[in-house]
Amino acid sequence: MAEVSANRVEPLVERSEQTRLGRGFYETRRLQPAAITRTARAVAEFAAQARELGTASTRIIATSATRDAANPGELIAAIQEASGLPVEIISGEQEADWVFRGVISDPIFAGQPLLIVDVGGGSTEFILGEGDRQQFRHSFPFGTVRMLEQLPHSDPPTAAEWGRCRALVSDFLEHQVCPVIVSELRTFSARAVQLVGTGGTTSILARIELGLTEFQRDRIEAVRLTREKVQRQRERLWSLPLADRKKIVGLPADRADVILTGVPIYEALMERLGFSDLRISTRGLRFAAVMTDRPHR
Repeated sequence: MAEVSANRVEPLVERSEQTRLGRGFYETRRLQPAAITRTARAVAEFAAQARELGTASTRIIATSATRDAANPGELIAAIQEASGLPVEIISGEQEADWVFRGVISDPIFAGQPLLIVDVGGGSTEFILGEGDRQQFRHSFPFGTVRMLEQLPHSDPPTAAEWGRCRALVSDFLEHQVCPVIVSELRTFSARAVQLVGTGGTTSILARIELGLTEFQRDRIEAVRLTREKVQRQRERLWSLPLADRKKIVGLPADRADVILTGVPIYEALMERLGFSDLRISTRGLRFAAVMTDRPHR
């Protein structure tokens, strides 16, 4: 929940709940009944809190798993029944656009040449832009939960399993991302392009780096993660069993599994495209959603 004026968003309440809507989806292409129920229940709880706090409008947005599903209507019906509100399913193109607009609502990034990368559960968005101009944006069907289901691992993960993960990420970058973005990066600007990560993975990396037990936007967004720091965190995470990862300060217990597949994307991207450091934004999709006209009660 936020107060909005022009391009300024002032968050008042921020909550999240992992419902794993994509669990079991990427094999069957169907949203599973248990995941639908968990998600509808969480949405209804958030909607009820919004009503209690007197919000002017509330919107419910669905992304990758829902737009790719064979049965999105089951989720929409469950959410409408539980919360009384309709659901917007946004395209990958719109998701990438909103990620960019959310990030540049931060004055620190406004006007800078940026490559913004948002790693989600089912998709990853790449946006290259400067000021309010986007030169390139694309949503790829490649994300942390999708990878986790494709690459089951031991506890703790083995070296061979890490090798398979690294190969999958390298293949994704080499054959899907680089052919469409490398030339854009070369011609984009005479100034250096800053790599910015937004979404859960990068916020968690910053929280681990700082040892934060709670979400603190200003401190998280002040962090610069070097390529070496990202690599060290990935090595540590992949060396530990799940129970020990859950004890890491800054890593929410319900993200201790998918963090394994999120960090390697940034590590490989920095290495492949030559970025020495990674900035973090906590202002992606949600910030743009509340700034965009289409409210309903």
